[in-house]
Amino acid sequence: MSVSLEPSWLAVLKDEFEKDYMVKLKAFLQEEKSNGAVIYPSNSDIFNAFTYTPFDEVKVVILGQDPYHGAGQAHGLCFSVQKGVAVPPSLKNIYKELDADLNIQAPNHGTLTEWAKRGVLLLNATLTVRASQAGSHQNKGWEQFTDTVIRKLSEKKKGLVFILWGNYAKAKTALIDANKHFILTAAHPSPFSAYNGFLGCRHFSKTNEILTKEGLAPIDWQITSQEQ
Repeated sequence: MSVSLEPSWLAVLKDEFEKDYMVKLKAFLQEEKSNGAVIYPSNSDIFNAFTYTPFDEVKVVILGQDPYHGAGQAHGLCFSVQKGVAVPPSLKNIYKELDADLNIQAPNHGTLTEWAKRGVLLLNATLTVRASQAGSHQNKGWEQFTDTVIRKLSEKKKGLVFILWGNYAKAKTALIDANKHFILTAAHPSPFSAYNGFLGCRHFSKTNEILTKEGLAPIDWQITSQEQ
């Protein structure tokens, strides 16, 4: 794993890469590859959340858990898949809520890069996974790294909107200073839980109301459909 982090993030996180847990994580990933494991996303996409959303431009944080573990899906942004890949069930429900909340039609793909470029940090807790084995890279060090990311955002910025869907994401509340930031929680958009409070949460419009009150431009949640 070669690290080429966007400069504003590197300024905040550079010390992390020398820490013991990160050295062990790098060794684990190298061992995986030497044993012939296929790892998603590709090496160049692991840190895409940071590449597309520089530290200085973060306005909203959406937290996921694990990258998708199917071929061609994961590309470093939570809930997002590469173009040409079927839209996953959780993202279908996210699009459904977006339509119900803001009357924004779903695009014909599942790539959320446009959100990331508009200040929405799409951060998974674990940044890699072994092909076809969900959760296979959990508890190897990634969570310590991404918890630090959340902590640094909380410490160094003000007025961020943290969107936490599902119990795993809600547990990250402890890392966020609620006196400085805004926290929106709901059930996970998975088909197993979406009807228990995700659908109808109106987090997209609520986020924009908060940003407007903070004197910031609201997020344009519309994603452009690709040409057929």
